[in-house]
Amino acid sequence: MSFMERLREDLETARTHDPASRGPIETTTVYSGLHAIWVHRLTHRMWRNERLRFPARALSQLARTLTGVEIHPAATIGRRFFIDHGMGIVIGSTAEIGDDVMLYQGVTLGGRSLEKVKRHPTIGDRVTIGAGAKVLGPITIGSGSAIGANAVVVKDAPADSIVTGIPATFRHRDARRETQPAVDPAEYVDPAIYI
Repeated sequence: MSFMERLREDLETARTHDPASRGPIETTTVYSGLHAIWVHRLTHRMWRNERLRFPARALSQLARTLTGVEIHPAATIGRRFFIDHGMGIVIGSTAEIGDDVMLYQGVTLGGRSLEKVKRHPTIGDRVTIGAGAKVLGPITIGSGSAIGANAVVVKDAPADSIVTGIPATFRHRDARRETQPAVDPAEYVDPAIYI
């Protein structure tokens, strides 16, 4: 995939995931999550060359200062990754993130060990992780899952799970339950405005 194709894909992903997105110029210039992802792509390439690891790490720290998003250059990230309101995001060195993943602010994909082994989570495709969630250790979150805000996840979750709580537990998604609104939209209408 060419640089321009990837750029267009990133901008389309931002537009798809953020209803406040008003166009490619604004998205390109003010979306710190996108800036962090773009810098990560560069630092990840640099990291693969042993001689460029220090500059890769230094550049990732500069990006952290400018964006509020810390992504270790060794982390592996798939396509169409989106960070919404990125401040406080931390993605550890052995984290692996699939395609079509979305993170909200304050998410940590962190470790629970000081050993030089796989210490960070593996996130499947099409996973959404809510604000403030902490996903810790070498666990796997299955594709199509959603992690609730402020959940603390320390155990694997199978595909198509809803993961919530401290410590987090999971339940399988119920397609019928999730396609119907929790409240009848008619209840939101103020009848006084139609009189």
